[in-house]
Amino acid sequence: MPHKISGFAPHDHNSCIHSALQAAENACKDRGAQFTPVRRRVLEILLESHRALGAYDVLARLTTEGLGSKPPVAYRALGFLVEQGFAHRIERLNAFVACTHPGATHDPAFMICRACHKVAEAETAPSVLSEAIGDSGFSIEQTVIEAEGLCPACQEGHA
Repeated sequence: MPHKISGFAPHDHNSCIHSALQAAENACKDRGAQFTPVRRRVLEILLESHRALGAYDVLARLTTEGLGSKPPVAYRALGFLVEQGFAHRIERLNAFVACTHPGATHDPAFMICRACHKVAEAETAPSVLSEAIGDSGFSIEQTVIEAEGLCPACQEGHA
């Protein structure tokens, strides 16, 4: 069964940004969570491209915009976005990327292009991993799959 992949395919990026921000606003309203101007701006920064950004990259942007200059400002906002399901932490890069399914519970897999550093998110089938662990008694609470390689555009450039 094919899975939806977001990040490498051409798309209406303005619509992508708008719908993700709207989903975040709606989810925060429904949950009674504070979607502060700094949290919103950090999500906007992450949404600008499908590349993962480090906390200090985000902080540099916040600083130039007068929204904060201390690391806790960026880390708190990023922590909130991850906790609410609006962003993911990419362990391999020690960086963050906006979620392509904001607020939805899902088990994503990330494809990281080693050339252009774009990150695409795909939906995974948790049943595959569940089958692998069988009757071990282990209870999966969260999975993170990260794969590194070349995106379609960079493969064409290397050909």
